[in-house]
Order: sequence, then C-alpha cells, then structure tokens
Amino acid sequence: MIGPDGRKRRLGSYHQCYRLDGVLVAIGVLDLLPQCVSSVYFLYHESVHRFGPGKLGALYEIALAVEDGYRWWYPGFYIHSCPKMRYKIDYGPQYILDPDTLDWRLLDKTILDILARDTYTRFATALGETDSGKSELHSAGPTCASADEDTEMTTASSDEGTGDTSADEPGDEVYDSLFRSKMPGIPSVAAMEDLDLDHIILRIFPTGPLFETSDLVGWRHSDIREPSGIRHSIAQLIAALGPDLMNHICLDLVRRQA
Repeated sequence: MIGPDGRKRRLGSYHQCYRLDGVLVAIGVLDLLPQCVSSVYFLYHESVHRFGPGKLGALYEIALAVEDGYRWWYPGFYIHSCPKMRYKIDYGPQYILDPDTLDWRLLDKTILDILARDTYTRFATALGETDSGKSELHSAGPTCASADEDTEMTTASSDEGTGDTSADEPGDEVYDSLFRSKMPGIPSVAAMEDLDLDHIILRIFPTGPLFETSDLVGWRHSDIREPSGIRHSIAQLIAALGPDLMNHICLDLVRRQA
C-alpha cells in the first residue's frame, strides 16, 4: 500500500527469521497492518534462550515500525501471570486495552498491581471510577512505536514460546551478509564505513594484554564490503549490537575447547 506520506509499505502476514551462523534459530510471526506492526507469535530454539531472544525480536519489530512508518507496535496478548510474557512490559510508554470499555489505559504500576490480583477485577471498579468521573484514559496518539497490549482475560497467542526451528524450510533465503538481509534496525554498510572500527577492544588470549581490532593481521587491508573479511564480520557484529555500544564492549575471541 501507499501511505499518506507517499511511502510504500508491505501489508499482510510475514515471517521474520533470525539466523545464527546460517542456522535458523527463531521466527517472529508478524501481521503488517496499515497503522501497526502486530506481533502474532514468537518462537525460538531452546539453545538461544539465555540470550533473551524475545527482547531481541521486540526491538527489531519496534525498529520496523519506526523505519517503515507503521507508527505503532502491538506486542499482542498479555497474561500477567505468564513469565514468558513479562518481557513485553519492559517497553514504554505502553497502553493496555480495557476489555470492558475498549479504552486504552496507560500501563503503569497501578494497572500492573490490578493485573496481579488472583481474580479478575474491572479496572473501573478497582480504580473507584464512576460514569461521571473516570480516571485518565489514553488513546493512541501520533507518536511512533509505542506498544499496545491486550488484557490477561484474552487467550495467549503471542507468548515467547519455544520450539525446534533449527532446520530451514525449502525456499528460505540465506544471506551471506547481515547488511543484505534488510533486517530492520540494522545500519547500512555505508553507514558503518563512517565509523571508526579500528579501536574495538579484543580479548584474544585467556591471560595477558588486551588488543584492538587494528592489531589484527590483515585488518588494514580488509574491505568492509567483502563478506569474507574480518572487517566486515566485526562491522556486522557492531551493527547488530548497536554502534552506540561500540566503545563500551570487549570482544572475547579466546578459542575454547569443545
């Protein structure tokens, strides 16, 4: 579709695929709607659980909403008692749909305390609201990529589930470079060329001094646009982590026995 701003946007259901060393490790099922990126489901292989893939997926979905002009990110249904859904409330400001009034309420500590009760309680009743004097309700404004969620009364269909997704399905696209994957939130290789990647700290040996990327053999002659080169590999990692963290990390390259 062509939006009011003249930009072309994709509509429909999509699979956002996440690969590690060429192996499919997670899938986000998305509905791209005229005004939002709606997260339908997220599943991942148990081997990457410790890396918090749910949060990673949420950040990329928010980036997609911002970069492509969808305005809103909908993380979908939310069950407060489900630990796998707790990552959804880490982003703000967020609004939750009141199932009784169909108004959007700011998801703050007061609302979370109500959701934590053992039995279902109407928000209006818990907040002491009357028809003539309701507490402040919030509706969606023009701000980009705020998060909207449903109440715990609805059936969970977007929780951060687990599943074996290591095998690629026929027809899956495999990219030799992160910069060619069109993944939202990833800077272009041209943008990475403007960054000083020469002074990223490296840990190469278990003990001893730390090094910088410029100390690597072949670094100076490595081409950032060549997928097989070390500079390109480092640039991909920094692009995925976020260039703002570049001067605050140390890359551990110590070879470990299996």
